[in-house]
Amino acid sequence: MTGERGSAVLPAGRHVWLGLVAALAALVVVALACLYADGSRPGALDRRIGAAAEDAGPAWRDVALGVDFLGEPGGAALLVAAAAAGALVLRRPRAAVFVVLGPALAVLVTKLLKPLVGRTIHDGSLSFPSGHTAFLTAFALAVALLAAGRTGPGGTAGPALVLGAATAAGAAMGWAQVALGAHYPTDALGGWCTALAVTPATAWLLDRTADRLGRRPVEAPSPGRR
Repeated sequence: MTGERGSAVLPAGRHVWLGLVAALAALVVVALACLYADGSRPGALDRRIGAAAEDAGPAWRDVALGVDFLGEPGGAALLVAAAAAGALVLRRPRAAVFVVLGPALAVLVTKLLKPLVGRTIHDGSLSFPSGHTAFLTAFALAVALLAAGRTGPGGTAGPALVLGAATAAGAAMGWAQVALGAHYPTDALGGWCTALAVTPATAWLLDRTADRLGRRPVEAPSPGRR
């Protein structure tokens, strides 16, 4: 990894608004976790949204299964491998690390939160927050951040691209999880917000670590060594 800011995954000028988004998303996750802790029933919002999503016909169920596959280990590995390979072809090793690390950490956080929150669905499966939704949201957010940084859209175009991609991905996977009965709608909302909180933080930490390594002085060989 190089220490040049040109290779940063979080370009200058996007720290503030992404930090605000991450902070707000983290607050939503905490609020939902407190609201639904140790619960095993859908809330009022879950019932309203869930009724519409679960009424999808057989054709839409097939679509939901296809979207769900993208959050399964096989589908997720294909997406991440393709994005990382593309970043390496473009000679952006830091970006390749980011598209792997960002979604991975988002999913890891959902796995850590589930037993702490203790919300269950069906046969007692831990459900909050949705790991599938967190993965696809984090993946789309990471790819959109890299695309926005490379093309450099000014004004509101950059934030609109990044948040639009993350919202579309989260909505698609959240709908699939609810349609398949795997999660409550608020589980999907929690997964979306988890990704919005974790991914920008991952980008910031990755840039800081890479920049520090890039600035580390190279030790000159001693006269007796060649």
